[in-house]
Amino acid sequence: MPYAMGMNARLPILTSTLLLTMALSHAADPISQKPFGELNGQAVTAYTLTNAHGMSAEILDLGGIVRRLHVADKDGKMADIVLGCKDVDSYINDSPYFGCITGRYANRIANGKFTLDEKTYTLATNNDPNHLHGGNVGFNKKVWKAEAAVKDGDPTLTLTYVSPDGEEGYPGELTSVVTYSVTKDNALKITYKATTDKPTVLNLTHHGYFNLAGHDSGKTILDHDLQLHCDAFTPTDATAIPTGEIRKVAGTPFDFTKPHAIGARVDAENQQLTYGKGYDHNFVINGEAGTLRPVARVVHAPSGRVMEMQSDDHGVQLYIGNFLDGSFEGKDGVTYQHRQGFCLECQRHPDTPNQASFPSAVLRPGETYTKTTVYQFSTQ
Repeated sequence: MPYAMGMNARLPILTSTLLLTMALSHAADPISQKPFGELNGQAVTAYTLTNAHGMSAEILDLGGIVRRLHVADKDGKMADIVLGCKDVDSYINDSPYFGCITGRYANRIANGKFTLDEKTYTLATNNDPNHLHGGNVGFNKKVWKAEAAVKDGDPTLTLTYVSPDGEEGYPGELTSVVTYSVTKDNALKITYKATTDKPTVLNLTHHGYFNLAGHDSGKTILDHDLQLHCDAFTPTDATAIPTGEIRKVAGTPFDFTKPHAIGARVDAENQQLTYGKGYDHNFVINGEAGTLRPVARVVHAPSGRVMEMQSDDHGVQLYIGNFLDGSFEGKDGVTYQHRQGFCLECQRHPDTPNQASFPSAVLRPGETYTKTTVYQFSTQ
């Protein structure tokens, strides 16, 4: 009997140890990879970075696309909160820049032309009459060299692409390195570094479409509460090119300095909203560029998910999926409806190469372009 009692006393300890061992054996690897098709004979690979809390990001070496991003809601339930495509062909031919790196120059350059050091360069006008997101075959349509590793305890993917001199009309051989980390505190951290052998212009960003209810929720993002740490924005002409003015947001539908629903004023009578068919504008981030500082906070009350964004860049483009129209079938068989995703793209201001009053986007030999953007996730 004493022996039997001793065994019973040990059972909870043995059971706990067994459960812990089983849990660890089934825990997700911090880094995994699998084939995702091919592009022009080049293999495309999907890398998944997972932290100890189960937050994960699936990232393609094609265009640095964040194809999936799983984060927990207030009840601990995971959902994929980014819009995406079903295959390589769709990302190349149909995607409205879902989740990718846009470059060499994110956003627009007026009439596809700019002058640098008294020489004029001509680019593709792929957003008639302007140049958009690097041209016909931008960085989003390139297979990058990938290296995955755990660094400082965080699963990390480093992507490198060397753009030859003259690619899409841009001068200089440009080497770009973009590094993604899923951090211990549930953030997706993206750092950028680039160098050139000739003077050029450069503006890289992440073009993720977020829906904190889940990409497959069937719901718009108009009920998401948004706060922008931006006291001014850059109004545009009818073709989305900045006028050069930096306008205060106070008293306009562009005032997100205090949180309110994205859809609360989207249909207000305002010429800028008419031009963009809704919000599709660059906001000027408060504080000093080059310093990592708050940019935005987005809350989806029903799920409790919160996304807080930091960057050291100059501006951030708010776009709310105005051109999604229910005709695009994305991943998992989901058809994306009007305004089913929002973008917050940290950037140099649009058309900066033609806007003398905007901070410069010129990169010269011997200089290094650097930038960091952090998407921090929590619940409330």
